[in-house]
Amino acid sequence: MLKEYIQKFVDEKKIPGAVIHVQRDDEVLFQHSCGGYKARDGSYHSITEATIFDVASLTKVLATLPSILVLLAKGEIALEDPVQKFLPDFQYDSVSVYHLLHHNSGLPADLTPSVQRGENRNILLEVYRSRLQYVTGEAVVYSDLGMILLGEIIQKVSGKSLDRFVESEIFQPWLMDNTCFNPSKELLPIIASTEIVEEQYVQGEVHDEKAFLLSGVSGSAGLFTNVMDLVQYAKFWLGISNQSVIPSEWMDLCHTQLFQHRGLGFEVWSGIEPLLSCGRRWSVGSFGHTGFTGTSIWMDPNEKLFVVLLTNAVHYGRHSHVRELRQGVHDLVYGMYISS
Repeated sequence: MLKEYIQKFVDEKKIPGAVIHVQRDDEVLFQHSCGGYKARDGSYHSITEATIFDVASLTKVLATLPSILVLLAKGEIALEDPVQKFLPDFQYDSVSVYHLLHHNSGLPADLTPSVQRGENRNILLEVYRSRLQYVTGEAVVYSDLGMILLGEIIQKVSGKSLDRFVESEIFQPWLMDNTCFNPSKELLPIIASTEIVEEQYVQGEVHDEKAFLLSGVSGSAGLFTNVMDLVQYAKFWLGISNQSVIPSEWMDLCHTQLFQHRGLGFEVWSGIEPLLSCGRRWSVGSFGHTGFTGTSIWMDPNEKLFVVLLTNAVHYGRHSHVRELRQGVHDLVYGMYISS
């Protein structure tokens, strides 16, 4: 039933293909890959469990969030610390690390005008100069800019570039060997291309324009990974596998310390509007994140259930059907494996 549902999206060219993994505790309930994509050179490649995807905003919770948690656990930063403590060029002293993680800093969602791939713009300077759009702490506006600032804080505090820090502190100890910024050219044959830009598919380079102008490394986007590394990641967050990188109490705080439908970094399903991409059937307290390219991860701590869904939906253009796909998939998963 789940297989047929996803295949219908592929057959109707709503998505080029997908890979999905569904697991409850130690039991793999479903894993499937289908469809494919055109590479930069025009050749066709099937999507498999080995396919590496540009996961876009999943970078925020795969790289930036755990890196911040490492620094918090070491006492090198505190949630209450103002951003200005680390980044004096940022102009507001009322905005803290906590606000950036909760997406309630007052910062706008994005830069204006929107960034184009071929432009010559100083992204970081523009972020520093961005004006607050609402009173800090009074609303939630999902903001790339806040996560870019967190990436800069990680670099300032650690003395390492974001990609080097997260590689040594998170990806290596968590055995996420297929996860990186700026993947090597040797990996190109297994990297799913995203959309056409200037008559050629983007492949092996970050799709997000701000991250592209930041040399591919950003707190908001830029990460590439595959389904099995995300499986490993989810197992740590749900306590299915043990890890010693981040204290469990800090990880739990990320989906229990809520402001509206936001935890620290994650979206958290509260059972009321707004409806999130996990759909209505998942347990209250389920948490996850999505990526603009077509990626998502959702975890249910009550049921020890998680779904990793990866697709390069933007392959067919930016007005994709991925929102419909996600909610349908997560509703089906719950109906088939939990409430049946």
